[in-house]
Amino acid sequence: MSPAPVAIAVVSWNTRDLLARCLRSLEPEVERGAAEVWVVDNASEDGSPEMVRDEFSWVNLVTSKENLGFGRAVNLVAEHTSSEWIVSSNEDIALRPGALDAMLDAGGRDPRAGAIAPRLVLPDGSTQHSVFAFPTIPYTLMINTAVYRLVPAVGDRYAIPAFWDKERARRVPWAIAAFLMFRRSAWDEVGGFDERQWMSAEDLDIGWRLRESGWVTRFEPRAAVDHEGSAATSKLYGSENLMPHWQRATYGCIARRRGLAHAYAVAVLNVAGTLARAALAAARGDRERARGLLEWARVHVEALSGRATIKQFG
Repeated sequence: MSPAPVAIAVVSWNTRDLLARCLRSLEPEVERGAAEVWVVDNASEDGSPEMVRDEFSWVNLVTSKENLGFGRAVNLVAEHTSSEWIVSSNEDIALRPGALDAMLDAGGRDPRAGAIAPRLVLPDGSTQHSVFAFPTIPYTLMINTAVYRLVPAVGDRYAIPAFWDKERARRVPWAIAAFLMFRRSAWDEVGGFDERQWMSAEDLDIGWRLRESGWVTRFEPRAAVDHEGSAATSKLYGSENLMPHWQRATYGCIARRRGLAHAYAVAVLNVAGTLARAALAAARGDRERARGLLEWARVHVEALSGRATIKQFG
């Protein structure tokens, strides 16, 4: 018997209720033979694995005695499946009807698409900004000088928040992995997620490697997936430490793929640009914006202070 075309790897850590919602949304895809679902539980203490065993017997459950991180957990499922497509999934998503078919259709229409990204819908009904440009030095300079404001098409091309057209299906640089579907041949070619990227920026990293290998990432807005957003990572790091952690992971990824000098150059441009905008806001009397920008500069500085985190990837 041939496997289902899609293997969905749901990574779980102490979010039992959201995990149950996620699995209920995936059950119709399993029933019609479109997908097989795996849950890798990263040593949850809230009864998540017991809930899966009792209420979702059709799920392939893997219980770990340690927190494997996101990428390593998805890689484990990839090693035990042979489907044409593999999906990395947070437990805080809920698949809307027709989303998986729309993603498969997009992949079928673009044979060089190594990854397919859906529209992620936040609890307030808005579309999450989930596709991004790679943090190169030219891109970082463009962001911090706001050159893209002079040519709106540039903002759309580089998927800049408030400037990208979220209604248009297209190829994009990379997309977040909350629910991201990979073509098995592309996945195998680049070696899946890099397990050194333990939590956060795994998607940036694999997006870069896909591009370097000649694959592309596609955004498909017809595929709608509800997303709570950072449910597990907020619990793990605390909401106040989430952005510094994400930036450290991002700079670590840049350092590993482009070198330490490139990572530090991007970070310095981000800090300098943010401080300049804060000074301009203060001069205009907009103290609230100035304070917000100073806080954002602090996030970058705090991320840079994790020198060991960056160096270990160099």
